[in-house]
Amino acid sequence: MKNTKERFGEILFLISAAMSVVLILLIIFFIFRSGIDFVSKYGLVPFITGTKWAPKAKPASFGILPMIVGSVIVTLVSTLIALPFGLAVSVFMAYYADKSYGFLKSLINLMAAIPSVVYGFFAMVKLAPIVGKVFHTRQYNMLTASILLSIMILPTMVNISENSLRQVPKTFYTGSLALGATKEETIHKVMIPYAKSGIFSSIILAIGRAIGETMAVYLVVGNQPRMPKSILQGARTLTTNIVLEMGYASGMHRQSLIATGMVLFFFILLINIIFNIIRDKNQDKY
Repeated sequence: MKNTKERFGEILFLISAAMSVVLILLIIFFIFRSGIDFVSKYGLVPFITGTKWAPKAKPASFGILPMIVGSVIVTLVSTLIALPFGLAVSVFMAYYADKSYGFLKSLINLMAAIPSVVYGFFAMVKLAPIVGKVFHTRQYNMLTASILLSIMILPTMVNISENSLRQVPKTFYTGSLALGATKEETIHKVMIPYAKSGIFSSIILAIGRAIGETMAVYLVVGNQPRMPKSILQGARTLTTNIVLEMGYASGMHRQSLIATGMVLFFFILLINIIFNIIRDKNQDKY
């Protein structure tokens, strides 16, 4: 009876894993089939390096470089803003929070559960006016979108980093204290370096969330398909470009938007590869 249950469980898990792989392959096939078809007609270099996006013009222009630059700037700035806060909260929850841990954990999980469109409305009503007033510029720009995204990716960063810090063997902590190090020195020089692998993983997932976010960014980034010259200017990201025009696009226009999704896929893949290489090198040091 036990063997039968175990066998049933193995088959069930195998089917679930196979379905996940099949779904990913179907998504990749759909995106790359239309994307490569468009690139073969229009050209990869003009598509990637072009600075003019005018799909309805004659002749049509499908340059997505402004959207690539906008996506990179918004993602990097939001990650730089969220990283120190995320790491600080993770350390506090792992080593300092006792009575307040349950409350903080519930609050972080609640932040992760809030729909992105709610974050977007909050940024429109409260955050954008503050940014416009402080910097004496228009309210909807890349800085507003970056601050908003930094709030949205914070729960992902905190949850994974905190779990990684808690996975460090307790003997490392107690041994460092026994050798005369202070609590702060132990956390900074022993616990955080040992947990770097998990912290890097949290950064990867946070960047993936930031670069793939659509609705919240759509509401506050300005949605201007031009090359941004300042972080205080409006811009258009790859994801917002797709959601803005997919509803009425057809022909080459529709194929160009799918090809934009293909470029976004490559960006996320490249980010994962780079951070995995960095993470593996850091693991070799410890």
